[in-house]
Amino acid sequence: MKSSFWRRFCRNKGAVFGLIVLMLVALVTVLGPFIAHNNPWDMVGMPFAHPGAEQGLPLGTDTMGRDIFSGIVAGARVSLLIGVVSTVVSLLIGVSIGAISGYFGGWVDATLMRFTELFQSVPSFALAIVLVAIFEPSVGSIVAAIAVVSWPPVARLVRSEFLTLRQRDFVAAAQLAGQSTPRIILTQILPNAASPIVVMASLMVATAILLESSLSFLGLGDPNQMSWGYMVGSARTVLRQAWWMAVFPGVAILLTVLALNLVGEGLNDGLNARADGRGK
Repeated sequence: MKSSFWRRFCRNKGAVFGLIVLMLVALVTVLGPFIAHNNPWDMVGMPFAHPGAEQGLPLGTDTMGRDIFSGIVAGARVSLLIGVVSTVVSLLIGVSIGAISGYFGGWVDATLMRFTELFQSVPSFALAIVLVAIFEPSVGSIVAAIAVVSWPPVARLVRSEFLTLRQRDFVAAAQLAGQSTPRIILTQILPNAASPIVVMASLMVATAILLESSLSFLGLGDPNQMSWGYMVGSARTVLRQAWWMAVFPGVAILLTVLALNLVGEGLNDGLNARADGRGK
């Protein structure tokens, strides 16, 4: 089973490239203190130093003489943390609501879906801005805001899977065996609905990173944490003078989000047994 998954996954060359990029980003995050010796908030050189102009500053400095390379390394940790944690929270909310809605149906389904539509009727980015602005901008408030705007699509996906799977024979057999409803949902139906959820989760991490970057660009990021969005936002007034301040963190965002999307496509191929019929 695992070998067939990896065979289908590796058949997608873009997914392999995305996985390599993600592994490199994760490696930079783990080894950050060892490869970036400067504090991203400290002035370590002349302001507006070009990339490579000063020793130990390969990507140059910003308006305050801070090391761009150290900022990107520190920003990787913050951006990935927010992306992963907010996705996990979104999945917990969305899977719970979608599972209950799809399994029970009837008035429970109608009520939960109207509640879901209430959140979907508001533009997600606008709602995230309002939520972060109401509370003090911090990693916690950003994670909560992204989670609140990201769970409705998960709930709808899980609901549709449960509506189909609850009609299967193995569910009826579990009910006849006297298994409790929570056990049927968690051990019988949910594992069979895991494939599309895993694929969506990888894409949600990419969306969460973009949302965090957008919020930080607008000045709604955590002022105590260096992030890629903050770096791009701080460079918007000096783009002509110091292009590298926005380009390097922008490229980091681009590569990470692209890699996550490519891995999502690869997971879709790997978890889809019908992909074995392609390319033969």
